[in-house]
Amino acid sequence: MEGADEGAAERVVDSKDMQQQSKALDKLTDRVEDRQLDSTRVQEAMASIAASAEADWNAMRLREKELAAVKINAADVDIIASELELDKKVAERTLREHKGDAVAAVCYLLR
Repeated sequence: MEGADEGAAERVVDSKDMQQQSKALDKLTDRVEDRQLDSTRVQEAMASIAASAEADWNAMRLREKELAAVKINAADVDIIASELELDKKVAERTLREHKGDAVAAVCYLLR
């Protein structure tokens, strides 16, 4: 009878050991799945950021093209730059942003 009890006890221990191993394996695979989900989220976020950056860059290029198309008077640039002691590039940019209106550009710069 003792041999049968030992066999039964050994099966119970083996069964518990198998359950523990199974739980450990489940935890391991859950972590792998979580990492895969996190990786997917990161990839989606990076794609979103890249698309946003590209849209911002395209908008900036379009704005620069619009500003370059604005007709300005070179004399206005010189006067604004010398009177307000600004770099000519700053004076030109401000004048273009105000569609060539020297008065509006000067008022903006004096604020």
